[in-house]
Amino acid sequence: MWHSPKARALLARHELGALIRIGREERGWRQADLGVRIGCSASTVSRLEQRGHHADLRLLRRAASEVGLPTDVLAECLGLARSTATRVAPVGPRVEEDPMRRRTLLAAAGLAAPAQLLAGMDTALAATPDPTGSSVPLDVRLAAARSAFDAARNDHLLKVLPGLLADAHDSARRTRTDAAYGALSSTYSLASQVLTKVGRYEQSRLTADRASVYADLSGSSLVVAAAARELSIVLRHQNQPAAAERLILSAVTQVEATGLTTETEASAYAQMLCTTSYTAAVAGDRQQAVTLIREASRAARDLATGPPAGRLFSVTPASVDLYAVSVHWALGDAGAALEAGRGLRAAQFRTAERRARMHTDLARAWWQWGKPEQTTTELLSAVRVSPGEVRDRPAIRRMVTEIHSRHPRTTGIKDLVKAAGLHSA
Repeated sequence: MWHSPKARALLARHELGALIRIGREERGWRQADLGVRIGCSASTVSRLEQRGHHADLRLLRRAASEVGLPTDVLAECLGLARSTATRVAPVGPRVEEDPMRRRTLLAAAGLAAPAQLLAGMDTALAATPDPTGSSVPLDVRLAAARSAFDAARNDHLLKVLPGLLADAHDSARRTRTDAAYGALSSTYSLASQVLTKVGRYEQSRLTADRASVYADLSGSSLVVAAAARELSIVLRHQNQPAAAERLILSAVTQVEATGLTTETEASAYAQMLCTTSYTAAVAGDRQQAVTLIREASRAARDLATGPPAGRLFSVTPASVDLYAVSVHWALGDAGAALEAGRGLRAAQFRTAERRARMHTDLARAWWQWGKPEQTTTELLSAVRVSPGEVRDRPAIRRMVTEIHSRHPRTTGIKDLVKAAGLHSA
């Protein structure tokens, strides 16, 4: 069926929605029947079948699985088996916009990342660039990109990601191996991480969706878990905590099913529990959040304090404690958050991003408790470790603005305002 003339013609035009319709009709299912299987309405299935790549990639992937679309056909429909550069259509309608107006809007939104870099990512997501022809192996470049994220060098990461995505697509298209699909998924997950950090949630959702698609093609439970984690984080930022919690709980179950026989699997399990706990806290589920962060602490108890570089999940006992700070902050309990972070020290964290994150998370707890002096002290410490953690994160910039507005005489606030890239009145 999938290699019939009709299916091949749809495949050549990358009409994934129409291929899903063929599979559904072959099984004698109504749109409502498929909707029940993938958890949506018949009208949503209709939109999936009509819009194809313009629809929710996560639902498309689930629908394709339900109707039995082979992974090689799915890969080809996504452009991974073509000999020419992939051209992926953007989600939603494209709006022609004057570049100057785009830059003005980005500046007005308070985004610290240079507008041209963000525009470059938009372009790369709408139409994957041609391969760069770099002689440096893809895995080496991906490791360097992860290092840039760990160092909070967000500008540099946004600059290199379009080329990295192009070459990861090219590798997957040429080799069609599990490892190549895994690398492509990991590249999209990294893109989602940095886009979330700088507050570009719509683009981050798109990259997280794609990371999930290619993770499934990789066949790696850990790559699938990493992609699910990124998608749940984006859903949380898009004020969909219930959906985020369902997704991450499902991912935790899959990781647990590995048997947790290796430290890599145990590390993934602890990390997923941390994310699930924080997601539950944001959703207001106190009992679930507290139970899960305690379980994460137990799961991480025997993990190395210094995991090897390049590990997909590099959680440590100290990083679980840092998550506990965020969990209690999200539950509105600043005292418990500060108590959880009482024993934390910068030396416990390998990367600048995590060391700075320790200071910003403690700052949020101090600010929640109404302590501007301590908040400013922690934020200035974060600036000294990694200026990007204060400058590039919209939520932290807003906190700096609030401190300056309410407590303009706080020691160090003028230096903090300058470091955040804000204008002092």
